Amino acid sequence: MSIETVKTYLSQWGRENDVLEFPVSSATVELAAQALHTQPERIAKTLSFAKEDGCILVVAAGNARIDNAKFKAVFGMKAKMLTPDRALELTGHPVGGVCPFALPDEVPVYLDRSLQGQETVYPACGSSNSAICLTPEELALYSHSRGWVDVCKQPENK
Repeated sequence: MSIETVKTYLSQWGRENDVLEFPVSSATVELAAQALHTQPERIAKTLSFAKEDGCILVVAAGNARIDNAKFKAVFGMKAKMLTPDRALELTGHPVGGVCPFALPDEVPVYLDRSLQGQETVYPACGSSNSAICLTPEELALYSHSRGWVDVCKQPENK
């Protein structure tokens, strides 16, 4: 089970008991914001994109949208989302629970600067009804992020 894998992964920082599980779905930004009683911009959505030899993950604010031109300028490829089956295969997490934790070593994680204005954010934890509250700095550390990127349009709710 993906959430158990994430809890085990987060235990290296003593954070396994901080994973929140909900009796309702948090599979979309809107549902996660409702479950957490917070604003969409505090949801740290993990987007999975196809690349020639696998995928890359970009974690962005829930109200941010990918800017195709910026994405191509940063990564040198078109922003093409993975299918649900391919996302599960490459990340080990189902769509709705894809997160930047407990990933295969070859899956790079990047954080979009849209998250930087938040004191804390809520990424999923491997299931469609889970999350954890982290600072952007903790998210960068725990996800083994390869760095901050600017690949989103200006968030809608700023």
